[in-house]
Amino acid sequence: MTDMIEAVRRIGQQFIDGVWRIGAMARFFTLVIVNSGVSFSRFRLTIREMYFSGVMSLIIIIVSGLFVGMVLGLQGFETLQKYGAEETMGVLVALSLTRELGPVVAALLFASRAGSAITAEIGLMKATEQLKAMDMMAVNPIARVIAPRFWAGIVSMPLLAALFSAMGVFGGYIIGVVLIGIDAGVFWSNMQAAVDFRYDIMNGVVKSVVFGIAISIIATFEGFDCDPTAEGVSRATTRTVVSSALVVLLLDLILTAFMLRGVH
Repeated sequence: MTDMIEAVRRIGQQFIDGVWRIGAMARFFTLVIVNSGVSFSRFRLTIREMYFSGVMSLIIIIVSGLFVGMVLGLQGFETLQKYGAEETMGVLVALSLTRELGPVVAALLFASRAGSAITAEIGLMKATEQLKAMDMMAVNPIARVIAPRFWAGIVSMPLLAALFSAMGVFGGYIIGVVLIGIDAGVFWSNMQAAVDFRYDIMNGVVKSVVFGIAISIIATFEGFDCDPTAEGVSRATTRTVVSSALVVLLLDLILTAFMLRGVH
């Protein structure tokens, strides 16, 4: 009986802690939005963070997008060939990437590379008391440190997702046209006829923007809220990657349900 009471107590405490963190993150998000003026008035701060978050993530995005597109081409051709529809392989690759795989996989890669780096950087600044020093010098650390990284993530994420999808389509082209021998004109014309700008491309853009907001706020909050120790920074970095992945997948499910309802 005592063990059961203790188990219920631990579950209740974890639930309370979870609710508290959600509330703290909502308050943190509000503070970031309110103090975002510096990010726009001194835009070079945001540009520098866009380079750190976006440009430094280009290699993994380009290579991953190319390989994902090639794998989609191989798997799609194997399946479509059974039904005599191998010429629609470009459609399969393009729709899979623009609707789902482009935004989702790019977001997971962005969280793993840029999100964890942002958390570690802010956490290290907290551990070395740089944020506290800014407070003492009447410099708002949220406006000076957090907001530029937050907006840089929001801007970088859709661009990286678009690049991921473009490289994936190119990978499908390499497999379908160059290696297998599908006619290039048929490959591109079928793709252009099937992919709708509003329901396919714009839905992918909306997803990538939402994912960028979620990952950026999680990464900055975990770094700002972490314990000022090496172990605390390590735990915060791990929480950023895990939480971002789960939130991205949950948001993808919710957004896909709403978008499909809008189509029908």
